[in-house]
Amino acid sequence: MKLNSNIKVAVLVSGSGSNLQAIIDASKNDRDFGAEVVLVISNREKAYGLKRAELENIDHFCIKDNEEVLKKLKEYEVDLVVLAGYLKIIPESIIDEFPNRIINIHPSLIPSFCGMGYYGIKVHEAAIERGVKVSGCTTHFVNKMADAGPIILQKVVDVDFSYDADRLQQEILKEEHKILPESIKLFAHGKLEVVGNRVKIRSNN
Repeated sequence: MKLNSNIKVAVLVSGSGSNLQAIIDASKNDRDFGAEVVLVISNREKAYGLKRAELENIDHFCIKDNEEVLKKLKEYEVDLVVLAGYLKIIPESIIDEFPNRIINIHPSLIPSFCGMGYYGIKVHEAAIERGVKVSGCTTHFVNKMADAGPIILQKVVDVDFSYDADRLQQEILKEEHKILPESIKLFAHGKLEVVGNRVKIRSNN
């Protein structure tokens, strides 16, 4: 990992790319962010995340084949891969190439409402149906089991009784936009240490 310059980040998206935008904004507004988005990949041609990348003059591609994704990541010599609403399972070949260098954002407090089948609005529908009083979001490193990698950061969101799944999604998304850039910054500054299946966040000292 580079210590004296910005690390190179690739962001993988499938939809609107609002979390991608949050990362881009953080890199532009925080001089101490330590990371730069150099590549955006989507598995969907019409994903607005690709348009966001175009507007920011970031190289972007629609790639559906996993091995082609891996080739592109290597070509750009990325230090960190970020899954920002990427609705496709990451294959072992990519995980092996980037051990503890793939960060995912999940819209619940893992281990609640996570794993196979829990993605997008389905997560929030399940939370509302269960009647939870709090939900939230989680950043974690990706391993070979769905949503089971070491947790980096979590943020709690109170669930008002009046919320439906759409409203809960909106409230949690606000917090996703905070903790995903924060997790990237911690990684860029070398403050994340994986110990077993836990993440120790080093202090400034």
